[in-house]
Amino acid sequence: MARLGCRFVLRFGLASLPVPAASVPRTLRLPKPPPWPALRTPVRQFSAKANSKTVFSALVSKAKYINEKYERFLERTFPRFYVLYSTFLKGIQVFYAEVKEIRRIKANMAHKNIQFYQLPYREMERLRQFRRDLIKAIPIGILAIPPFANYLVLLLMYLFPRQLLIRHFWTPKQQLEFLDAYHSTRKEAYAEVVDDLMHLSHFLADPQLRKRMLHLCRKVQEGSHPDVIELKAVRTLFEGHPFSIQKLSVQQVKVLSRILFLTPRLPPFILRYRLRTHLLELSHLDRAMLKLGVRELSDEETQVACYTRGLNSVRFSPLQCRLWLDQWLELSCSLKDTEASLLAHGMVLLSINYLSSSKG
Repeated sequence: MARLGCRFVLRFGLASLPVPAASVPRTLRLPKPPPWPALRTPVRQFSAKANSKTVFSALVSKAKYINEKYERFLERTFPRFYVLYSTFLKGIQVFYAEVKEIRRIKANMAHKNIQFYQLPYREMERLRQFRRDLIKAIPIGILAIPPFANYLVLLLMYLFPRQLLIRHFWTPKQQLEFLDAYHSTRKEAYAEVVDDLMHLSHFLADPQLRKRMLHLCRKVQEGSHPDVIELKAVRTLFEGHPFSIQKLSVQQVKVLSRILFLTPRLPPFILRYRLRTHLLELSHLDRAMLKLGVRELSDEETQVACYTRGLNSVRFSPLQCRLWLDQWLELSCSLKDTEASLLAHGMVLLSINYLSSSKG
């Protein structure tokens, strides 16, 4: 009977009517709810990426703490070594930033399809200086390739920092000493350049140009600083015979190469090519600097620019360097590419007696 009643209820839709629990079979009864809600075990979802970031930041913080502690120990115990150590670390950071900047400049040149001489002054100067640093650093990198040779390289770098290290790894004191030493070597050739000009001037065919040239050379030899107008007055002599780069003797080309910090130990045709290339590069830099404006340069940029062009800026104030740069640009930006030889000789003539009382 119970089964028949259940069927009747389901067939005729009377399931909503109250039915006594006793009359419903146990198999059809709903399960009783528990006296309290079922406790669900919380599931924590860990992010592998977030977890690895947390671990990495913790390791970095720990490494920084240990490094700071080590640096304080070095500074207290070995102060001289600490100066070298901190300079080396800063040098690596600056050099790495320099490499990134050079890559950006190169990518920009490729994207815009522009040449070196079309770049702004600061980017041109950065590329020029980076090439020189790279040429100096490559031999050291090659020496460090064999196993355990890096220890020997480190020792050599410690013993000969001026010859083997690039400028990023010099201490402030070393920068002053080394730049002064380099200029002293360069300045030894200045007198020889003026003597050669004086000697060749005696054989000039044009009497007026001969007179002007001899007067200019005597003025410099007597310790006076020449005017830019005096150099411009003899510019035609540096375009052809006898003072153009192609007409100078091999010895004169070697002397001028030393002034630009170029090695003189190369075949004559390579010497002339390198000298001319560097002078034209300098000319492009000067035009870009003139476009930027000397007053826009920082004190450091101004002193570097003067040093590159023959003046020992270590011995002069930034203001004196700016005044000298104004004279230099007045000469440089008025010359043609064929008069590049006057640019090399002008490095000597305009700097040898500049403010003589300052030991320039």
